[in-house]
Amino acid sequence: MATTYPKCSPTEMLGLLVLLNDHKGSEDVALLADDLDLEIDEIFPALEYAELLQFLKVSDGRATFTDLGRKLVAASIRERKTIVRDQLKKTPLFRTILRALEASPEHRLTDEEFGHIIAFTTARPDGGEQNIVNWGRYADLFRYDADAHAICPARRSTYRKGGDRASPPNVGPGSETAEPASPKGSTGGTARGPGTVSAVA
Repeated sequence: MATTYPKCSPTEMLGLLVLLNDHKGSEDVALLADDLDLEIDEIFPALEYAELLQFLKVSDGRATFTDLGRKLVAASIRERKTIVRDQLKKTPLFRTILRALEASPEHRLTDEEFGHIIAFTTARPDGGEQNIVNWGRYADLFRYDADAHAICPARRSTYRKGGDRASPPNVGPGSETAEPASPKGSTGGTARGPGTVSAVA
């Protein structure tokens, strides 16, 4: 997989895949954009990341499910998170973050340490870090400790019960579908460090 970073939110990508499923798993990209009342370039980020994670293929302007993509849309919410988590672990970006987290003596990455890692990627400074945290939290790869201002290992056994005091601000306890503050996930607002993230569940 290419070294890249997500330019869409998890909800945007999953919404596109659900729409593709409504089109029997294969459709012209232009028609998908029309259904969403968007310009073609506005759905490219979700298309590109879905293809990176091997959920679909785009050829000659047509998007088509892979077997894994079909499995994803047919899965439960919990199963979707597991599938997305497994695919994110294969990307250089999230693999690097998880290795750094594991190698840290306290198994946590401060805002500064996390920023240093992202600085070596192609992530944009205007919201890129926030969206990366959104994806990591959605897939239960890691969580954000607002008190310590640090990325920490996910606590999956307690996460699903809700009421996680370590959630970033503006995130409802136990929420499965909370959206980032920006409707485009990674494109809105000025990044002020992971501590300001409004994360997906």
